[in-house]
Amino acid sequence: MQKFDEMYTQLPYAFFSKGEQVREHYRIYDEWLARQPGDMMAMRREEAEMIFRRVGITFAVYGEKDQEGAGTERLIPFDLIPRIIPAHEWASMERGLVQRVSALNRFIHDVYHDQEILKAGIIPREQIEKNAQFRPEMMDVNVPNQIYSQISGIDIVRAANAKGEGEYYVLEDNLRVPSGVSYMLEDRKMMMRLFPALFNEYRVAPVAHYPDLLLETLRASSPETTAEPTVVVLTPGMYNSAYFEHAFLAQQMGVELVEGQDLFVKDNFVYMRTTRGPRRVDVIYRRVDDDFLDPTAFRPTSTLGCAGLLDAYRAGHVTICNAVGTGVADDKSIYPYVPKMIEFYLGEKPILNNVPTYMCRNQDDLAYTLANLKDLVVKEVHGAGGYGMLVGPAATTAEIEDFRKALLANPSGYIAQPTLSLSSCPTFVESGIAPRHIDLRPYVLSGKTVQMVPGGLTRVALKEGSLVVNSSQGGGTKDTWILEDDALVTATDPNGSAQFQS
Repeated sequence: MQKFDEMYTQLPYAFFSKGEQVREHYRIYDEWLARQPGDMMAMRREEAEMIFRRVGITFAVYGEKDQEGAGTERLIPFDLIPRIIPAHEWASMERGLVQRVSALNRFIHDVYHDQEILKAGIIPREQIEKNAQFRPEMMDVNVPNQIYSQISGIDIVRAANAKGEGEYYVLEDNLRVPSGVSYMLEDRKMMMRLFPALFNEYRVAPVAHYPDLLLETLRASSPETTAEPTVVVLTPGMYNSAYFEHAFLAQQMGVELVEGQDLFVKDNFVYMRTTRGPRRVDVIYRRVDDDFLDPTAFRPTSTLGCAGLLDAYRAGHVTICNAVGTGVADDKSIYPYVPKMIEFYLGEKPILNNVPTYMCRNQDDLAYTLANLKDLVVKEVHGAGGYGMLVGPAATTAEIEDFRKALLANPSGYIAQPTLSLSSCPTFVESGIAPRHIDLRPYVLSGKTVQMVPGGLTRVALKEGSLVVNSSQGGGTKDTWILEDDALVTATDPNGSAQFQS
């Protein structure tokens, strides 16, 4: 299996090899790194951890308790070595992301309206109507701009192709409540604080305006043309694993962070309780799953949502972002059909390829998967966070046999994919600088137009050889640098700090 490293042309690394093995867009960084004293990186990492802990940039780990019985709070490990992507590579990826998210939004609208793609036989009707994320309550409901996923997180991986070149693939679509963008923003702030001189030597495209784009997108989704729509962020509360992000984004956008108990519905309009009396809400950026949004429509025992919210939504008096029922498009059993969606709705060939996928609901695919479990990655179609999956090459015989039984019991609940050798990137670990596997989650915003900040969240599997990058599984994050053009800054511009920093 061929391997691809983002910085070096050869593995294992031969560090500071006078640029002989360094990719062009990393050359300045390699030279800078070679000049640093041996203890500098360790000192900077300690400084970063101290700042992150002081700011409270943590996530809760479900199922873990501290000595007092409270949920465990962890820092997401932050790596000091950036992932750098040249401008021409990003330009192609960006076009592919716009294309993909546009088709997915067209698909969701179609599923809840005319169902042309089902009538054409491109996707089996039962895969939609028996999908746990399909919401019959959304049939014939019109949403502003026909946009269902205003905030999409598309997971991108890179692997060596037959020529040994790095090729980007879409691994997964996250269209319900994609998380992690706060770490993208905080990682950039940290890198600029720790290594300001580097931003004079690279034209790094900015990301700090993401909250502005997010607010613009949310306001554009308002159901009525009001000059200043009232936007709120709906959180499950402080015990949610992503609560830091909910509070962070609300603060950055200058909008209220609310819980379900802060909202109420009257005459099919949603109001927020304030110290000055009720205030009508136009747009809800929800970080709560469908099942918990409205106890009168979904889970009766939920205390996280607001009774009557679905009726107000269906009446067109409030917009929920992302829309109820959006999960029907990011189910892993629907993922293999996205290239066909792009051709069906847009009349175009996909710019970004899927990872080849075996659908275990199909007899031939199931037979192949069962015969090759030790070589495949098998995933639950509703799984998330790196749970409910088998990485065959890293699994024990007992784990493989347990998955075999699960597959035979419920084949339609699983897909399988070849084990890609994800690209690696130099990472500062306890033993020094070593290659670790990475992915990338760009955040695509869909309002009246589709837009995004350059880059996204690079996640890194810190365990040697691991392919699982999820923070819940011990993964960390890196800053992602998209170069503004393919020419690097070779001399410090006296105004470079102001011109090139985000």
